[in-house]
Amino acid sequence: MMLFGLVVFLGVHVVSSLRGFRAKLIGALGEGGYKGFYSLLAASGLLLTAYGFALWRAEGPAQLWVPPMGLRHLALLLMVFACIFFVAAYVPSHIRTRMKHPLLVGLKTWALAHLLANGDAASMTLFLAVLAWAVYDRISLKRRGAVVQPAPKGFGGDAVAVVGGLALYGLLAFVFHPYVIGVPVM
Repeated sequence: MMLFGLVVFLGVHVVSSLRGFRAKLIGALGEGGYKGFYSLLAASGLLLTAYGFALWRAEGPAQLWVPPMGLRHLALLLMVFACIFFVAAYVPSHIRTRMKHPLLVGLKTWALAHLLANGDAASMTLFLAVLAWAVYDRISLKRRGAVVQPAPKGFGGDAVAVVGGLALYGLLAFVFHPYVIGVPVM
């Protein structure tokens, strides 16, 4: 189920990077129809991936390797940066301008951090798939010549990105991970 969810979720994102095919779909479905169908498929794929991941981990997937404790600490540090990049994607800042596509940088950092901290087959499959897609999408954006927003004059957006990223990190580490994922990281 997780693999099917990944194919659906990542598949719709790959389709959106194929501009000619995307334009044909928008022509056939209309802008609203395309966005609605895209959103429905992406959300369904994400839910299937999450549910399938939980099922796979509950079955006790094969442990491919046992990460040393130092890599778990490194993963916690990398997640601080990933959270800042996630927030910076939505705030005009020097961070956003410098990273060009901070959401993808954050996603790659998130996937790498989780690859370092987990050694089971389910985790390795999920995080490698997401990392591979994020690398593909970054290359796709570069080839398309995606527009990068200029940096603002002040550093207020950077402060918002850092403070918001730290707040997101706290929420993920102390609430989401232990109570939703069921794996305390602190």
